[in-house]
Amino acid sequence: MTKQVELDAIDLKILRELQRDGRMTNVDLAQRVGISAPPCLRRVRKLEETSVIKGYHALLNAPTLGFDLVAFCMVGLKRQSEADLKAFSAATAEWQIVRQAWTVSGESDFLLHCVAENLTTFQDFVIEVLTANERVDTVRTMLTIRQVKDIGLVQI
Repeated sequence: MTKQVELDAIDLKILRELQRDGRMTNVDLAQRVGISAPPCLRRVRKLEETSVIKGYHALLNAPTLGFDLVAFCMVGLKRQSEADLKAFSAATAEWQIVRQAWTVSGESDFLLHCVAENLTTFQDFVIEVLTANERVDTVRTMLTIRQVKDIGLVQI
């Protein structure tokens, strides 16, 4: 289990501001949170070193890049041994269509968030790759209709 890091009010302000705009300069960030630039930079570096901040990314608009299909796959494995779970987890890392993957409890073992150019590409992945995997027992797919919320942030 991940150890929770102690954060004070300034750390939380820094995290809120960086979630809103990860490209701002340290000087702008320091002004927004009410401290000078050098201690602000030290705090940000500490948040990075303790993995509170995992990284910085550009959020891309998938449809404008030709990726129009978003789907979820609920995958059940034949066996839930540690070796099978680890092997399937490793396989998901190789599949570019799978953008996020979680192990889950309940009727399925994994939940896969998939983004593809179109339905044919997604179907090919499900049939030729996912269901063909030797560890996979069941696959249930859900095609999305429209995204209604996309915050992508931790509430702090």
